[in-house]
Amino acid sequence: MNIPATRKDLMIVNMGPHHPSMHGVLRLIITLDGEDVIDCEPILGYLHRGMEKIAENRTIIQYLPYVTRWDYLATMFTEAITVNGPEQLGNIQVPKRASYIRIIMLELSRIASHLLWLGPFMADIGAQTPFFYIFRERELVYDLFEAATGMRMMHNYFRIGGVAADLPHGWIDKCLDFCDYFLTRVAEYQKLITRNPIFLERVEGVGIIGREEVINWGLSGPMLRASGIQWDLRKVDHYECYDEFDWEVQWQKEGDSLARYLVRIGEMIESIKIIQQALEGIPGGPYENLEIRYFDRERNPEWNDFEYRFISKKPSPTFELPKQELYVRVEAPKGELGIFLIGDQSGFPWRWKIRPPGFINLQILPQLVKRMKLADIMTILGSIDIIMGEVDR
Repeated sequence: MNIPATRKDLMIVNMGPHHPSMHGVLRLIITLDGEDVIDCEPILGYLHRGMEKIAENRTIIQYLPYVTRWDYLATMFTEAITVNGPEQLGNIQVPKRASYIRIIMLELSRIASHLLWLGPFMADIGAQTPFFYIFRERELVYDLFEAATGMRMMHNYFRIGGVAADLPHGWIDKCLDFCDYFLTRVAEYQKLITRNPIFLERVEGVGIIGREEVINWGLSGPMLRASGIQWDLRKVDHYECYDEFDWEVQWQKEGDSLARYLVRIGEMIESIKIIQQALEGIPGGPYENLEIRYFDRERNPEWNDFEYRFISKKPSPTFELPKQELYVRVEAPKGELGIFLIGDQSGFPWRWKIRPPGFINLQILPQLVKRMKLADIMTILGSIDIIMGEVDR
């Protein structure tokens, strides 16, 4: 008689890069002992597109349509950081109206990003319904974007010194209607999810990060604020004109997946408060600082030489980036999105380093999933909120 031998050795499993819960092309090599995770090694680079190198061979204006491909769910933030860098290098003033329009767009984008975090996160832990609900609201945000910018996802709307176009007629009323409608929907999400016993069973006490750990790992955004640290770059750096609005930093002290969920839900409500105040107080005036078009263009670029005269049309004026270095950052939905920029008196940046929040938040994943069950990997990875476009760049 053959007695079935019980196997004592560990099992190594590949999760991804095709797994639907990986949210893109992330691959995890997991060492399992039964259901328990012994080790986890994330493997990146399946979506690497050399974005930093491309930036170093383009002028800022040429690169602007491309930046929305880093974090393709919070597209306005990538554009904001791309124009904020040169604006600070060249000391360019942004008109008040343009700043208000930017804030409205950024906060709408934050809502769209958090919605598309909430749906798949709930689907990962087995709740299908919110996945359909969030698309209903997200479509409305994208309709507003389409009306203002002409594009639903990749907008190319921000410009150095302002925005590309003014808000169309009737847009502000539509946006206010959306705000009122959206608050009722968020209440619906909370009623559906927040006290659901199965949901709480899956997220409460799962993936706990302590206060010191969060700081040591350099995490940012909802990951940081869910562990009891009130740090929001909109309050810290005072960029655009967030100081003129009345809103609260959302934070929790537990540091688990439930806390991160609550922080993001709270942020959506705060974003609506900011948008409503910005829409009601939006000033008149220009939406772009047109004077900057006359500054700092290259004096006599070689393209004006005789040899090049008949090749193509004249290139558009470029901004000469002064010879200095700069780190700019904004509070993106996933955390601190930053750019380290070195100019060297030419139209192209000499160095363009992207600091993506997802990449830095992802590094704590192996530590969080050790000694957890296999099913908890989904919960923890979902609560980190990564997007592979900016992790791999």
